[in-house]
Amino acid sequence: MNQLKKLILITLAAGIFNPAMFAASPETQSLYKTKCSGCHGTDGTGTATGKKIGARDFTMPEIMKLTDEQLIESIKNGKNIMPAFKSKLKETEIKDLVSYLREFCKKK
Repeated sequence: MNQLKKLILITLAAGIFNPAMFAASPETQSLYKTKCSGCHGTDGTGTATGKKIGARDFTMPEIMKLTDEQLIESIKNGKNIMPAFKSKLKETEIKDLVSYLREFCKKK
């Protein structure tokens, strides 16, 4: 059994499982950096340019009130001047990005 499976089983059995223990994959972090950080910033608060054009600050509580489906829809179809990514990203990549951006609010 691989190490990750063992760790998950042990933490589940001990009742200490915490999904936050598992950070976003390097692939998701890289995807965010290349596709999102130019406007939303590396920390999710937005770059100067991003703020000028209305990029959302992922650390704000109102973002966390949005459902995963609403966030997925925004990424797929774009919003305001944000481009659509439905033809550029796989469904799993979009879902991984949503999980990753939710982490920004938790760090605040």
